[in-house]
Amino acid sequence: MKHTSQQLLALLGYLLVLGFLGVFGSYRSSSRCTHIPKSMALCYDIGYTEMRLPNLLDHETMAEAIQQSTSWLPLLARECHPDARIFLCSLFAPICLDRHIYPCRSLCEAIRSSCAPVMACYGYPWPEILNLPRASCRDCELEEPSSTKEILENFCTCDFAVKIRISRKNKTSTIADFELDSKLEVLKHGPLLKTETHPKLQQWLNLDATCVHNIMRGTNSGVYVISGEMQNGKIVVHRAYAWHKKNRNLQIAARRWKHYKCRV
Repeated sequence: MKHTSQQLLALLGYLLVLGFLGVFGSYRSSSRCTHIPKSMALCYDIGYTEMRLPNLLDHETMAEAIQQSTSWLPLLARECHPDARIFLCSLFAPICLDRHIYPCRSLCEAIRSSCAPVMACYGYPWPEILNLPRASCRDCELEEPSSTKEILENFCTCDFAVKIRISRKNKTSTIADFELDSKLEVLKHGPLLKTETHPKLQQWLNLDATCVHNIMRGTNSGVYVISGEMQNGKIVVHRAYAWHKKNRNLQIAARRWKHYKCRV
């Protein structure tokens, strides 16, 4: 049984909502063990060398399993959950034992919580009842400015610029679990009112958790200067810089901004 990438997303989404995978891919006497080839980049060198076919997604042949698994590599690149690869390989390339081993409920729920926002970027609309954060479908990353002027010109074109500290609430928590330090420095207010700056930024942390995750790059806390615009009453971050001693261009720009004259 073949699935398009969109059908596969929908199918996996359905299974994750249920919270378990035991309803799928029962053991068959016709199943067989085969080596995981290098061409199956998703699961090659995962920690075991043989997989069982048909897999838990009913892929009958290795060629089919490889083709369908390839579409999931962009999801892993977004690093939505540290165990995402293990989880996906338990479906695409189940370890070759005397029976299928299904992911546990807690892992299913953790992957759903962290990766569903990113999966939405690939075309699968998740039910509103899940109340999951919305991911940024663009790859927002930390930037390395080439000059102080570049940063100042960025401040000129954006609606706001703020220096903030972001921390992960729990080292083992999901991608959405970040919080904003109560102290922040507003470099440029723009349309942001003073009383709404902190709650709007916290809202951004909750709604655009994938972007925040990319900015932090696996760290548990850090200080950043972010800038962007207001869209429909919500913050959209376009650029982010890490605040540290080595980034002298950023520190100089922050000091000069108050007296900097933007070009009209």
